[in-house]
Amino acid sequence: MNTELTHKLLDFIDESPTMFHATTACIKRLESASFSFLNPSAAWELQVGGKYYTTINDSAIIAFCINADDVEQEGFKIIGTHDDVPGFRIKPNAQMQTENYIKLNTEGYGGAILSTWFDRPLSIAGRVALKSDNLLRPRTELVDVNKPILIIPSLAIHMNREVNNGVKMNKQKDTLPVLTYTNEPVKENLILELLADTLKVSVEDILDADLYLYPYEKSMLVGLKEEFISAPRLDDLSMTYAGLEAILNNTSKKGISMFVCYDNEEIGSHTKQGADSPYLIRTIERILLAMGKSREALFMALENSFMLSGDVAHLSHPNYMEKSDPTNPVLPGKGPAIKVNANFSYTTDSDSYAVFAGICKANNIPFQVFVNRSDERGGSTIGPVAASHLGIRSVDIGTPMLSMHSARELMAADDFIYTTEAMKAFFSI
Repeated sequence: MNTELTHKLLDFIDESPTMFHATTACIKRLESASFSFLNPSAAWELQVGGKYYTTINDSAIIAFCINADDVEQEGFKIIGTHDDVPGFRIKPNAQMQTENYIKLNTEGYGGAILSTWFDRPLSIAGRVALKSDNLLRPRTELVDVNKPILIIPSLAIHMNREVNNGVKMNKQKDTLPVLTYTNEPVKENLILELLADTLKVSVEDILDADLYLYPYEKSMLVGLKEEFISAPRLDDLSMTYAGLEAILNNTSKKGISMFVCYDNEEIGSHTKQGADSPYLIRTIERILLAMGKSREALFMALENSFMLSGDVAHLSHPNYMEKSDPTNPVLPGKGPAIKVNANFSYTTDSDSYAVFAGICKANNIPFQVFVNRSDERGGSTIGPVAASHLGIRSVDIGTPMLSMHSARELMAADDFIYTTEAMKAFFSI
């Protein structure tokens, strides 16, 4: 299989410790492929054959190719993903001292498996807001400390004899990372000084920051034949990179091909940069207006549009096969999974299932189906939220993986490649 594509994914993940960095990494690849930036606060001028992108909040992005003018009849082909991940955000005034230890006050973001964050070298990355001449528009800079400066130490088994029998963790007490120790009084704000030193600015210029912890270890291939990808943030950067590859290699001659990567899926998407916002529909309407189309054309185009909602799926776990649906096991090397749920936690129905299955069959791409056990409640994703705003046909798919929401996740490299091929095939129609 395509090991070059897999290594590109590893590089993409490693340069994307936060949603802000993932968006920047997407922009870098789009601009290298001659996609033009559209300023959201300026008028747009578009033309058939053009390739464009726009962003919001430095953490969500839409890229699209105008393949033809007859958008009313040929619609939009949309791939949607997200770039946020479960973990820990650093609180304001985070510095805490316990005896001579200095640690940071953090808050959980999304549904992380807390135990996987212990005893790992951790770093800090995010976005910093700085003073500017415009009080309504602070200057922003991305920051990545890119050093293992934090760790969350476990309590020794001698002091917690029940640790291997299952221990409930308190996010306010048990998961606070240690930064350093000192035998002298600490008056300065160590994190502010660290940010200032990293960005080469003065502490007084820093107004606020969105800062997150991330595992410092790099992504890698593991397994007897390096058949697995072991990396942080596979949910959902693996799907994001597959969608990005698809739009970069778009060959469709019909309608408009579009890639949208949202933020804040892990906490419900209820933000201006999340799927439960007008970001996508507003962008679609602006595109049609810039092409000289009417509002009637918008509704016609949506009726002829289709969305692939791309978020990772669950592999059947080799040590817990009983946790999987008894008639629909999802196995490594068998391709992307179409995600189905009777209560529509996923958008898939028989119509949209048939579309994706048909694409895979026409291109000799294996695929499988994921359904939760009837007595297990699964998660949801951007698909139902975005589709309910747009009112378009949609299918939920995902590269299957193990250890979802762990600090480090696992998937078969072949399945990532199959997913990317399926997305490319979608953008060839």
